[in-house]
Amino acid sequence: MLTVYGRKPALEALQDPSLQCHALHLARSNREPGIIAEIRQQASARSVPVKLHNRDELARISKNGKQDQGVAVDIICPAFNTLDNYLDTLPGLPPQRLLALDGISNPQNLGMIIRSAIAGSIDGVIWSRRGNAALGPLVIKASAGTLYRSPLLLCPALPEALRACGERNMEICSLAADARLSLFQHRPTGHCIYVLGNETDGVSAAIQSVTDTPLSIPMGNGVESLNVAVTASLVAYAHYFDR
Repeated sequence: MLTVYGRKPALEALQDPSLQCHALHLARSNREPGIIAEIRQQASARSVPVKLHNRDELARISKNGKQDQGVAVDIICPAFNTLDNYLDTLPGLPPQRLLALDGISNPQNLGMIIRSAIAGSIDGVIWSRRGNAALGPLVIKASAGTLYRSPLLLCPALPEALRACGERNMEICSLAADARLSLFQHRPTGHCIYVLGNETDGVSAAIQSVTDTPLSIPMGNGVESLNVAVTASLVAYAHYFDR
């Protein structure tokens, strides 16, 4: 389940017949005319339950009381999973390709990463609330709506999550400018996770300590690095035709 907050994002979600909306949450203090009336009408037309709350209660639901505008809607996302559940049912074949997000703080970058992952040969995206941008309207917009159907794997904290993956013999690769082995030369033999680091600081020391294989992307003409969302696209398609 993903809770989307804000009047326009909530209305757009209710207007999308491909999305299964579980419940609409409204602040009692909302003025009914205008977009609130439209939101109510859409919920009624789709038989989505409407729940009224005081502002503090709604802020706890939206997790962003300053920007929720008195509206939040719960959307069922069938491809979302916890990392623990995913690992418990990890198939032997085909080899899984995952992205892990280590401090992606820009919502637009996060949305574009998710869009590239779902389009390319990525089976899941490991996301923790700690250190990464929240899954809010800016992420949804940048993902072009693909967030709702993305295979997001939720975990409390990334270092512990990657250690659990390592115990399942999953290879953990980090993107590093000074790595000798190129992303395009690397040929994983089993399950593999590619870690994307923070836009400014890169992969954190805590994550580097659990990494098996550092990988680089060849750079020309004096360019030092790529935007992390562009890097995610290259990872998603690096072995697209190998599968």
